[in-house]
Amino acid sequence: MTKHLIQQPVIDAGSFVLRPLTQADAAMIELYGSDERVAKNTIRLPFPVPPGATEAMIARVMASEFEDVWAMDASADGGPDLVGLITLERLERDQSEIHYWVAPAFWNTGHASAAVAALLAANPQASKTIFASVFQDNPASARVLTNQSFEYIGDAETFSVARNTSVPTWTYICKLS
Repeated sequence: MTKHLIQQPVIDAGSFVLRPLTQADAAMIELYGSDERVAKNTIRLPFPVPPGATEAMIARVMASEFEDVWAMDASADGGPDLVGLITLERLERDQSEIHYWVAPAFWNTGHASAAVAALLAANPQASKTIFASVFQDNPASARVLTNQSFEYIGDAETFSVARNTSVPTWTYICKLS
């Protein structure tokens, strides 16, 4: 099964929607991703963002059958086209892993919580279990997860491209069925 055969849904998240990425999102992803506060809280975003990296990421995601990425788009209510990204990565045995980031201008506005809640409710990959991990120096992201019924299952380490080192993480699980 290839991505072009899979219709990634638009998901209502209340005051915004989660919609599939387009190449038109590249400029805003690069702008927000170039903020060290965003990049250092992600696994894959480099810092600084090299030329062409954002466009390559979007092309990779659009061709992937294992990873769905949605833009948090608030334009219908007069907000920006992109306030952050949320990803579901397919794993084996009806499992997925969720990743997300929100631009600093929208921190503490509920966007991350609403996006996670909407994605869990829609469950577009028909997952039975969703995993997540957050860097231990980012307790706000941990609260997003625990407020959405994720349960802490342990500590680990994950390599951060922006930090160029392994970073201690907290790992969470959410069982959907």
